[in-house]
Amino acid sequence: MSRFVRASKYRHVFGQSAKKEHSYDNVKVSSSAWDTNLIAASTRYISINWSASGGGAFAILPLPSPFGPSTHDIPSKLPDIIPLARTHTAAVLDTAWSPANDTLVASAAEDGTSLLWKVPDSLFDGWTLDGWEPCDLEPVARVDVSPKKVGQVLWHPTAANVLATASGEHLVKLWDLADPSHPRSTLNGHGDTIQSLAFNPSGTIIATTCRDKKLRLFDPRTGADPVRVAESHGGIKGARVVWMGEHDRIATTGFSKMSDRQVSLWETGGLGNVKTLTIDQSAGVIMPFWSDNGILFLAGKGDGNIRYYEYESDSLYSLAEHSTSNPQRGMCFLPRRGLEVSECEIARAFKVTSGGVEPIAFIVPRRADSFQSDIYPPAPSSEPSLTAAEFFAGKTAPLNLVSLENGAVFAGNDAPPAPVVVSIPPPAPAPAPAPAPAPAPAPLPEPTFTPAVTKPATTTPVRADSHFADTAFVDLPGDNVRPCRLNVDGWTDTHSLQRNAGIEEEVDRLSGELREARQKIRNLELQVEGLKANARKAAQTLMEG
Repeated sequence: MSRFVRASKYRHVFGQSAKKEHSYDNVKVSSSAWDTNLIAASTRYISINWSASGGGAFAILPLPSPFGPSTHDIPSKLPDIIPLARTHTAAVLDTAWSPANDTLVASAAEDGTSLLWKVPDSLFDGWTLDGWEPCDLEPVARVDVSPKKVGQVLWHPTAANVLATASGEHLVKLWDLADPSHPRSTLNGHGDTIQSLAFNPSGTIIATTCRDKKLRLFDPRTGADPVRVAESHGGIKGARVVWMGEHDRIATTGFSKMSDRQVSLWETGGLGNVKTLTIDQSAGVIMPFWSDNGILFLAGKGDGNIRYYEYESDSLYSLAEHSTSNPQRGMCFLPRRGLEVSECEIARAFKVTSGGVEPIAFIVPRRADSFQSDIYPPAPSSEPSLTAAEFFAGKTAPLNLVSLENGAVFAGNDAPPAPVVVSIPPPAPAPAPAPAPAPAPAPLPEPTFTPAVTKPATTTPVRADSHFADTAFVDLPGDNVRPCRLNVDGWTDTHSLQRNAGIEEEVDRLSGELREARQKIRNLELQVEGLKANARKAAQTLMEG
């Protein structure tokens, strides 16, 4: 056993549960046996599958925070009757918030439909006043998906108004919500119930897990058949899949033939298994969640703990686990752009218990008065990269990202705007007055040197309460103004700054071109596989005919 401890800035991450007054109680969670997370979150609201008579329903509540009360004056113990989204005629099985609109949520139900709901700003007005009467929500759009139940619903990560659904017909359908009368793409090949699905970050590939124990990859714009198929976990109980950001890796959770709970890593090129770890022998389905910090969270249904692992070099390194005595029925995570960066919060979970919702903040224990850029990589933004028409026409664009430091939005292939680090020397102490010199003979004449005068860099003051309180703007030659971080070590040479900036821009440009080339190669490989699959299918049809 090595005596050395692997260096990691996340090694001491801990989970902090919210106080009771900052959680929700008296939550009537759905009793449906369908394997679902039961909850979903945007940066403003959460949606919870609700137990209601007379059809299916789900509730929408203001986003709870572990650091204080919610934005609306909502009591922690909910009233017995609250506004619900209850147009479905059978139990709601899944909900998902649009990544481009924090007030738009899609629902899926056993009645074979998917409904779209817009949350009005007035929904929570008057909750604490006497005589208040709840008013249920009405959907703004309807998608007739299937004559059988719709088990999962998922928004496209980069294209606006593109929705994916998985139905009891063992089909995944993609919809352009501008014309929901028919699906724009239908993916088949599943031999049994679809258990989960996930898009890659650019939305060009969909991964699915199925009760037939297979993991599949689809390119929804090249054909209906999968372009990759691999044998997944050996057990038939619930398997889940999550895409691991830009690492070209997929993580799945499931059960072995001996009912051991497992987590597996897969490479996306040939869909080969990279690593499989056995977790334990409990019975609950493990829900996986990926954070772009390189951390994989695993939460088992019926467990009281949340495990988290750091991914590095195709290995998962256990960090710690957050344990409580209260088991979870479901869980979701907050989009990273909604985190409290001032609290060094790198992830936030919402844990559904038998009668409540509890926020849990995962925090890096640091004392920091400024933004900690090393633990906050850019997060997916709310700005879509494509329209639905562009996506279905075959266009591909990287995910738009947002800096959690200043809110700047940029394309995923571009480098984030970074301030130039410059230092300012401390003021020199005033010289002590010298004693009056004694009379002396006149000195001999000395040669005179005229030093070159360099114009000092000028700084523009910044308000102390702004996000850029520790940033100055330096005037460089050619009227270029560049933001500069202030230190106390001495000014960096202006020409060196320009030269380094030019090198960094060239490196960023080449890195972006390399990523684009790799993405094109992967897309071409998948298209070739799709064409081969279609050719084999056509040949088989001809032979049978």
